[in-house]
Amino acid sequence: MIIIQTSTNKRKEAKYIASVLIKDKLAACIQILKVESLYMWKEKVENEKEFVLTIKTTKSNFKKIKKIIKKIHSYDLPEIISFKVKKSSKEYIEYIYKNVKK
Repeated sequence: MIIIQTSTNKRKEAKYIASVLIKDKLAACIQILKVESLYMWKEKVENEKEFVLTIKTTKSNFKKIKKIIKKIHSYDLPEIISFKVKKSSKEYIEYIYKNVKK
């Protein structure tokens, strides 16, 4: 099990990305959180309201999810990072594997 994170400055885009991944059974659950981001872009500090997607899936789906995010995301360089889940309840891991394509 892994968590993939991406972000966008548009709520509608965040929901669209999430719905595509859920409908395609590439993720079992996606949370969308409103945040404030500060980052360097083209030699300038940016400060923007964004929506972070926390995508719960399996390691085997990372490449497919990365490809979809790159295709439908409006950013030139979307954040696409993953974290390996080292510990979780057995029941939650079973839920993830039950609800994603293998």
